[in-house]
Amino acid sequence: MQSRLRVQGHPIQPMLVTFPYGLFVSAGIFDLTDVIGGPAFLGEVGYWTAVAALVSAALTAVAGMVDLWDVPGDRTRATAIAFNLVNLATAGLFLLACLIRADSPQRGASVALLAVEVLALAVGGVGVRLGARLVRRFDAGRAAETTSLDALDGVAGSTVEIVTPTRSLRGR
Repeated sequence: MQSRLRVQGHPIQPMLVTFPYGLFVSAGIFDLTDVIGGPAFLGEVGYWTAVAALVSAALTAVAGMVDLWDVPGDRTRATAIAFNLVNLATAGLFLLACLIRADSPQRGASVALLAVEVLALAVGGVGVRLGARLVRRFDAGRAAETTSLDALDGVAGSTVEIVTPTRSLRGR
């Protein structure tokens, strides 16, 4: 299976998904620090970090939807749909927290909002596991697609086996 959106042969969505997850975790850390008594500006930093995460999650979702068209109609497709739905749920919970905070003057976090964010991060953890499963499946399929010695670029001093449907080449 080949993704439609690729950079130098690598699918874009697995690269993009790290941004919203990293920003969501960072927002949670900023908000936790705000709730336990850190400087007040950390609550606003957490809010704007969550907003940035939502923007990057939207871009990642677009890449995921484009890739979903090419996923075969088997368990891989079901996993890809579940992955996208879990990511949507994570973003939805953070969106809820951001909308509630948008009206407050300093956009600080509260214990209840922090609990929603922790729940969102737990849901996101399920997404990470599903994403890892998808990457393993796509990499297994990609290994069978490699048919030229271009895969050896940058590999020096190691033995690489390239498996094609008709023969096996060993390079050193």
